Amino acid sequence: MIIGGPASQLLASKLAVILNQYLALCDYRIFPDGEVYSRIITELDENVIIIQSTPTDRDIIYLLQLLDICQGKNVSLVIPYYGYSRQDKIFKGGEAVTARALAKAVDHSLSNDSRVYLINVHAPSILNYFSCRAENLDATPLLANAMKSLCLQNPIVISPDKGAMAMAQSAAIYLDAPCDYLQKTRLSDTDILIAPKEADVKSRDVVIFDDIISTGETMASATTMLLNQGANRIFLAAVHPVLIGSALIKLYRSGVSSVLATDTLDKAIGTISVSTLIAQALKQ
Repeated sequence: MIIGGPASQLLASKLAVILNQYLALCDYRIFPDGEVYSRIITELDENVIIIQSTPTDRDIIYLLQLLDICQGKNVSLVIPYYGYSRQDKIFKGGEAVTARALAKAVDHSLSNDSRVYLINVHAPSILNYFSCRAENLDATPLLANAMKSLCLQNPIVISPDKGAMAMAQSAAIYLDAPCDYLQKTRLSDTDILIAPKEADVKSRDVVIFDDIISTGETMASATTMLLNQGANRIFLAAVHPVLIGSALIKLYRSGVSSVLATDTLDKAIGTISVSTLIAQALKQ
């Protein structure tokens, strides 16, 4: 039985079709005081798959409620987008490692035989916070294969920084293209140059791969500079389209030709489904 949380309704439905499994009927509500309510109306099977992204604090509570309802069942948990993944360590004294706190809260409701699946989690070290088996699924090949259909001209794959090179290198293999990362160089107190570390982008299509696009500010600035450096077209590929506020408008105004994203978050731009990736992992 597949149980879709309120943040992953469509993805849960796609997964149920692929796996030919029953999709549970659920009731989700918000009380006037802001508290949330979850109820699984369908009688539970012994084996259940819960799928719920956690982009907001409210979605985390929904997830904890679903886990509490399924106490005593054999649970496989899929969190396509893991909120607070960027708070995976202490950056300043007195901070909480919120990614760890969330993992422990979730882990408390799971048995040692349970499985947890995340997708391109920002900090893979988060997997170690679960006592049961946790796996990080990679949606990069899905994005790269989708990029192939865009008829790229002499493409080059770019990572937004050195730390995210692994994803870009993986995509570059699928696209049979060179790979580089963006480096910031301060020219003066007010001017910063953003350019590839080594590669020349002149007359080339540039494909920027990242796990998360949030505000879009950095990507928009990089796009403008790359076009000024002679790049032909700029394409963005992101696993998690957080896209806060007018992020998408900023990106297209900067000159981006197209933005590809997966459906780990229920956004209209998430046209590449990770349902097949999840289904394969669950079958294994």
